[in-house]
Amino acid sequence: MNPPQKSIPQSGLLDSTDHSRDSAGMTYVYPVVSRRAGGVSIGINLNPNNACNWRCIYCQVPDLQRGSAPAIDLDLLEAELHTLLEDLLHGDFMVRRVPVEARQIVDIAISGNGEPTSAHKFPQVVALVIRLRDAFGLAIKLRLITNGSLVDRPAVREGLIHLAQSNGEVWFKLDAATKEGMARINGVALDPLGVTRRLRNCADLCTTWVQTCCFLLDDLPPSEAEILAWLKILDQTKTSLAGVHLYGLARPSLQSEAPRLKPLPAAWLETLAERVRQLGLTVHVSP
Repeated sequence: MNPPQKSIPQSGLLDSTDHSRDSAGMTYVYPVVSRRAGGVSIGINLNPNNACNWRCIYCQVPDLQRGSAPAIDLDLLEAELHTLLEDLLHGDFMVRRVPVEARQIVDIAISGNGEPTSAHKFPQVVALVIRLRDAFGLAIKLRLITNGSLVDRPAVREGLIHLAQSNGEVWFKLDAATKEGMARINGVALDPLGVTRRLRNCADLCTTWVQTCCFLLDDLPPSEAEILAWLKILDQTKTSLAGVHLYGLARPSLQSEAPRLKPLPAAWLETLAERVRQLGLTVHVSP
């Protein structure tokens, strides 16, 4: 028996500048047009309570609060994902809601309005998503978008192993590489050595890309000291990494620091990308 169906809003063209988690009127599942992935990305939001253990100043989550993911209703998640996949593949969702140039499903991304690996049922969620993806015959990537802070937890490592066995990958946030930079950008007190270790451990378990958001803060770009510290971490972990996603501000922050943030010129990002390439790493740039 198929899971019970939940109706999907009939109108509203998806846009890469709007990654609303409510675009399908569901609790956990939402479609977005991803400029980095290049088509429709099916998002799995494990933090519908808008709670995260970090507080990034560029975050687009409204009413962001400190905390963890709530208890996950796996039956509801399965029903929602089944409904959306059915409409995307066999209904008229693509015609109604997706621009012509983006009418392909490119991935399923476990992310959301907070740190997804804080969900206690994280490995069960990964297994569920893999099962449904395969049942629909989709040869698409399953991606985890994470700040990497909970990689040491056994349940998270179990989920990463499931991900790796299904040809999945991790996008690991690394916006700054000094204690001061992490506190300023991500609102956390972290030891860069610990971040480097978790990044390497994550990459040893599953294909891992570093994702870094760069922007002007109070009209200033990241300092050379911050850039050198960031490049050092990349250099120390490069043999384990798949590459780097370097991106700018595409959507406005919903945090109090929003007036202090501005996009960087595309040329600035490309110059930084070239320094990463000199380390021998692949870089994808999204201004």
